[in-house]
Amino acid sequence: MSVDTGQDGRMDTVELVYRPARADFLAGVRVRERRRRLHLVRWGFTTLFGAAAVLAVTAPNGTAVSFVSATFCAALIWSIPHLQAHHALRTVSWQGEYRTSVTEAGITTETAHVTLAQRWSVFRGYRETRDHLVLLSRDPNILLVEVLPKRGLHSAQDAQRLRDLVGRRLPRV
Repeated sequence: MSVDTGQDGRMDTVELVYRPARADFLAGVRVRERRRRLHLVRWGFTTLFGAAAVLAVTAPNGTAVSFVSATFCAALIWSIPHLQAHHALRTVSWQGEYRTSVTEAGITTETAHVTLAQRWSVFRGYRETRDHLVLLSRDPNILLVEVLPKRGLHSAQDAQRLRDLVGRRLPRV
């Protein structure tokens, strides 16, 4: 396997240091949801239950229970990405600070308890949001999402280096 190196012969590495935040997980869930077009299904059901709530209020024989039930279902369906992000944060927050190194070989993440090394072949591509780079796994259901928060970078130049490094290895999807 050949590894591309910089002009000085060193492997290009971008390092991030951060504590996971709910916004990180929410960005990953939203990108995954949009890629799989699940946001259309979620908004369709939210609209359906919202319309049922309006119908329960405006119908002459509508009941308060019908209105409350439909409103609750609409709110619950709308909030699914937020609930997923909250659950994921609770799952990993005990691990503390994350140190992630992005190199030509792949991505290595370390905490005080875990070290995870992933090769680029795990991922199908990436999307960039204002505050994150989100890498999507190759499997059909995109079960793995790697979120790289830009706030963990040391400088503004590192953001461009990270973008360039990921862009050389993965297509933008």
